[in-house]
Amino acid sequence: MDAEVDPTESGDPPERAPGTRRWLFADQLGPHFLDGPRQPVLLLESTDVFRRGRFHRRKAHLVLSALRHRARELGEQAVHVQAPTYAQGLAEAGLAAGDLSVCDPTSYPARRLVRRLGAQVLRSRGFVVSEPQFRRWADARGRRRLLMEDFYRDVRRHHGLLLDAGGGPVGGSWNYDHDNRSGPPRRRERLDVAEPWYPAEDDVDAQVREDLDRWERDGDVEFTGEDGPRRFAVTRREALRALRHFLEHRLEQFGTYEDAMLRGDPWMAHSLLSAPQNLGLLDPLEVARRAEEHGRAHGVRLASVEGFVRQVVGWRSWTWHLHWYLGEEYRSSNALGATTPLPRWFADLDADAVDAACLSHVLRGVREEGWVHHVPRLMVLGGWGLQRGYRPDELADWFWRNFVDGYDWVMTTNVVGMSQHADGGVLATKPYTAGGAYVDRMSDFCRGCRYDPKVRVGEDACPYTAGYWNFLATRRTLLEGNRRMSQALRGLDRLPDLDGVLEQEARRGDGPP
Repeated sequence: MDAEVDPTESGDPPERAPGTRRWLFADQLGPHFLDGPRQPVLLLESTDVFRRGRFHRRKAHLVLSALRHRARELGEQAVHVQAPTYAQGLAEAGLAAGDLSVCDPTSYPARRLVRRLGAQVLRSRGFVVSEPQFRRWADARGRRRLLMEDFYRDVRRHHGLLLDAGGGPVGGSWNYDHDNRSGPPRRRERLDVAEPWYPAEDDVDAQVREDLDRWERDGDVEFTGEDGPRRFAVTRREALRALRHFLEHRLEQFGTYEDAMLRGDPWMAHSLLSAPQNLGLLDPLEVARRAEEHGRAHGVRLASVEGFVRQVVGWRSWTWHLHWYLGEEYRSSNALGATTPLPRWFADLDADAVDAACLSHVLRGVREEGWVHHVPRLMVLGGWGLQRGYRPDELADWFWRNFVDGYDWVMTTNVVGMSQHADGGVLATKPYTAGGAYVDRMSDFCRGCRYDPKVRVGEDACPYTAGYWNFLATRRTLLEGNRRMSQALRGLDRLPDLDGVLEQEARRGDGPP
């Protein structure tokens, strides 16, 4: 790596540059990325981005719609250029990079680009603490393990979030996760909760769709997934409206069912705010404070408020900072030696090729919406990839390209670390995968499925149940040093049909279950 453009070796950038034209990337679209309401702006739209691999059609639509809506809002305050590359866009705009300032971008390639071009680079924004703050916090721990829970508590103390008069946690506990693990209500197809707020498309969306259609017809790009009505906010006004609607109508039930899954209710009580947050339209501290204020004013169930705040200022910022703190090489971590390329049916979101009801349903959700919530991501998609030994870097790439809220910084840590345990335990203390019993407990997917979650071997054997034991057996020597896996590994010795499981799963190969 060229040291002159290495973003990890450039020192701590300044925080503000109000007298410059601000170059905004498509995930830096909120007002907090400007140093004043009249600051001139540059918005560059690179068409080559979509030629570097297949993105979900809905993701491409969302990003372009957000960028173009921001250009319309700013009017003459912004220069908006469409060009094949960012360098060509700068040339067409007649702007010198040295006259521009930019908040540090959200990917390593983009950070190298702005430094190579010579723009004035400011500190990154949109997270609850700065990168220098996190680096000092992490370095000060010495040999102590980096734990999200410790970070989350310190963030709450630092910002005074959900604290009582004495500075302790409201309600006496920092974490109410144990109250937020309910399975879905029985004999119900949907939660008894108001529908999410959906935006109305306009002429900007129509033009984006026309451009995407034309690019596909011309053979310039190839997308995954299906098109459809825009579900997520792309403007500041829309994002604030979506936030208000969630707090008023859905927050109460969010926590109870945040890990549950229902075939007929893809959104459950989730906020649908991850996409506008990751477009930079909402500041996370703003979101957390509004949730706390609404919860206090309306007596909202504390476990739901705390669970939502933990996602916004805890987990989201934690994964962001680890992305930079652990370095670019973290993406190539592969502690479990997973080498299987993504099979075509998985990469293509071919839900119709899959018999296993849970995996088919979740793949269909990604294909149709470019979104499923965190448990289908972690336990159904991620669990399948872990059991089958999919390459962690390929799986992370698939996630960020196919999810409307996915970016490299989001998916590298969440997939490589949390989902695939490829970092050997830096992010999570054990691999997160389970057999069909977990899916059966947390969803209604197993009802009517051709597979039985209690069966390991035979035509009715659940591929997740068999896959779980196959994973433990084939990775046993790599997992034996992990105390949290000792009970599960001892269970292998009690399986009378383990040889049959291993033979069956070897025959299954990388075909759809």
